[in-house]
Amino acid sequence: MTVASAALGGRAQQVAPADYSIDIAAYVLEAAPRRNIKTIAYNSQVPGPLLRLKEGRPVTIDVTNHTANSEVVHWHGLFLPPQIDGAMEEGTPAIPAGGRARYTFTPRPAGFRWYHTHVFAGKDLHKGQYTGEHGFLLIEPRDNPGRYDQEIFLALHDWGSELLASADGAMDPAYEVSTINGRVLGFGEPLRVKPGQQVLLQILNSSPTEVHWLSLAGHQFKVIALDGNDVPQPQSVPMLRLAPAERVSALVEMNHPGVWVLGEVRKHILAAGMGIAVEYAGSAGKPRWEQPEELSWDYLRFAAGGPAPPSEAIALPLVFASKFAGHGAMDHWTINGKSYPETASPVLTAGQRYRLSFINHSSNDHPVHLHRHSFELRRLPDHPEVHGILKDTVLVEANTQVDVEFTANNPGPTLFHCHQQNHMDAGFMMLLRYA
Repeated sequence: MTVASAALGGRAQQVAPADYSIDIAAYVLEAAPRRNIKTIAYNSQVPGPLLRLKEGRPVTIDVTNHTANSEVVHWHGLFLPPQIDGAMEEGTPAIPAGGRARYTFTPRPAGFRWYHTHVFAGKDLHKGQYTGEHGFLLIEPRDNPGRYDQEIFLALHDWGSELLASADGAMDPAYEVSTINGRVLGFGEPLRVKPGQQVLLQILNSSPTEVHWLSLAGHQFKVIALDGNDVPQPQSVPMLRLAPAERVSALVEMNHPGVWVLGEVRKHILAAGMGIAVEYAGSAGKPRWEQPEELSWDYLRFAAGGPAPPSEAIALPLVFASKFAGHGAMDHWTINGKSYPETASPVLTAGQRYRLSFINHSSNDHPVHLHRHSFELRRLPDHPEVHGILKDTVLVEANTQVDVEFTANNPGPTLFHCHQQNHMDAGFMMLLRYA
């Protein structure tokens, strides 16, 4: 792997043109008529440009920071060295205000990934993942990427956040507007399809804190990949659940002509705008919505069949808990009793397999993410023996346990954290280190 990453001054001269360029700058998003949101975006668009890369083919990306604050871009789901992964905790250099960085790497593994900011926000809800700094990244495999008639990328996001008191007095973000690809339902172009098409939906939840549920009225989703990794058993389901940072790749057979709504299952979030019309050729009229009767999602449906193979992985239990910081403050979050940067740093041996037990003793769900590696789901609530599903982010529901296994095959400091911006900022992080 060829790697180079440097924070360069504004006058620095690049030796050769980059394959892609990303400008980080202030942007006004028109999410709805007369609803303009001041934010930060990549290349003056939300989501940022789709980066379609080839597995094993080196790529160079220039990133220029036009804002007044330091920035960094995390290449989420890629197997990269820590100095280029895009987390300052691992040693990736920050891009200073007015500065530039060049990233050169060989992309792997194949699949649906994404890129986004990875900076501290705290109580400033105009920084970090509260902004529009997110974009799609697809690493195409060397062979045929699949059979479908149309591929559509969709990003779910929440905007206009403010801190509100929760039931226990702690402060959590709440949102005024929810969008798909930066637009509310009824504003912007519909997804145009034809009867009989197989449409591949590549769906990302880029929300700073919120889990989302999606349904497409009159249709089923055939889930073929989670977090960009093919599932052992593709299954058709009536709805999808995506925690922050999760991706779902699903085929939809367009077999029900009309104009339909693809949107959030929960009525108050659909009312806040999270929906988009799906319009068949030759159809017209107001988009139709069919309200599902219940929320339904289970990772287990996509797991491999048969008994799970015996595990000889080294166990690393990680207990999640919160500390009340007082009325009007965000909770502090701990892993094994400590908050980052005081959290322990387990030492890994290259080539060894490890089993991370995510033991959630809190009343909050947590979408936890491991940088620079993929892991296999091995235990789910009420299902102690699971195998075959590879992910980089998994939702650990309140007061439950999820176990995952991974092989330590990418040396260097490796960040583990909750992907909710407010939890990460309040100490829900730790570093794994290689011997």
